[in-house]
Amino acid sequence: MIPMRRTAVSLSVLACAVLALGACKRTETPAEAAAPAAAAATAAPTASADAAVAANDNLNAVLWMQRSQEYRAITEQTYRAAADHLDKALKEANWDALVPEERGNAAKGLKPAVVLDVDETVLDNSPYQARLVRDGKEYDEMSWDQWVAEKKAKAIPGVVDFAKAANAKGVTLLYISNRAVHLKDATLANLRAEGLPVADDSVFLGLGTVVKDCEQAGSEKNCRRRLAGQQYRVLMQFGDQLGDFVEVTANTNDGRDALLQQYHDWFGERWWMLPNPTYGGFEPAQFNNDYSQSRQARHDAKRAALDYAP
Repeated sequence: MIPMRRTAVSLSVLACAVLALGACKRTETPAEAAAPAAAAATAAPTASADAAVAANDNLNAVLWMQRSQEYRAITEQTYRAAADHLDKALKEANWDALVPEERGNAAKGLKPAVVLDVDETVLDNSPYQARLVRDGKEYDEMSWDQWVAEKKAKAIPGVVDFAKAANAKGVTLLYISNRAVHLKDATLANLRAEGLPVADDSVFLGLGTVVKDCEQAGSEKNCRRRLAGQQYRVLMQFGDQLGDFVEVTANTNDGRDALLQQYHDWFGERWWMLPNPTYGGFEPAQFNNDYSQSRQARHDAKRAALDYAP
């Protein structure tokens, strides 16, 4: 932003200087007199338009996910470490990755499964986020559905090797996603195209899945995890949001901190978190989960949440 402001100031000073020189000329024609003003008028909209383009909050986050070697290293090491824990989880009959409140029946003796979120856990949607950055837009359901229909999302680095290893050990992969149920066919096609094992259509539990005697709050996944637990012993869960593992009843900084502290020991054993700086519950927690606020107001609230170590 600073270079753009300097450009605008420079153009303004230059225009004034040209006009001042023009005032000293006594023999110029009307057309010549109008030329400096016309040039300034032509330059001004370009400078103003550039200055009006606000920095997108998501630029560095999307760029990091797409271009940094560090991101790929983190996701690969996460799935590799999880694969190293699979045999231990399979051997321990009482091993379960569902919290007690979501386990409505005994897990012992059930078929083994792992639960994976889809977006930014199994499939990389950073091109969709990149388009939003490029176009200066925000997420909306129509553009998201169009992106899903393209089936262009690539597998997160490391997930295919893990999924194939789990499948070879007789572990079912369950995809509990907040992609709406009407996106099931496109999602499963994308998963299969990327080499992810898909046993059948039932392994996709999208947003809108009806679970008997369980009322789901918004996009929370607790009911769908309960449904998975009725048929499977869940060995592990994978996600990029706290809500992929346990119900988030209070999406505030304090509420999220309390959840992390409560289940701290589950991460890296039963629960495996993938990095996603582009979106998630952490962001609206800074502006009271109120998306009706203007983009600028939300941006200001996030800046206010920064720790400057005073």
